[in-house]
Amino acid sequence: MAKLRKAKRNPQAKPQSRAMCERGKMPPVSEEMKQWSAMLKTEVSQWPQISTKPMFGMMGLYRGKKIFGGLPVTRGFDTPNSVIFRFDPLPPDLEHALEKDPRIAPGKRWFSFDVRSAADLRDALWWLNQAYWRTK
Repeated sequence: MAKLRKAKRNPQAKPQSRAMCERGKMPPVSEEMKQWSAMLKTEVSQWPQISTKPMFGMMGLYRGKKIFGGLPVTRGFDTPNSVIFRFDPLPPDLEHALEKDPRIAPGKRWFSFDVRSAADLRDALWWLNQAYWRTK
């Protein structure tokens, strides 16, 4: 006798929020960005109260229990070479600098910085440092 297979149920998919629908897939990172990310992680790991946790193909950066940034491991955020940092709320003194920098994609709390060359690592580290010191 042939074995009968149970039909798989197809539960109704939960509707996704508008932000989730608009955001594309997280792009894979290049080998070059993996190296840059490792360099940034080495530097950031020396700061006080730092811990890291895996997060959606990225490495979440925490000051104590609060997350302030993320470095790509296998996936980028907006671009294959993006580093992310968080401000909640956005400090008024940094708002103009964020708007002026073409490498930064704006967000509500999370901002992504597109690392285009090794020269951009200094600025990426500066932004991560700003987010770190404003995390309480």
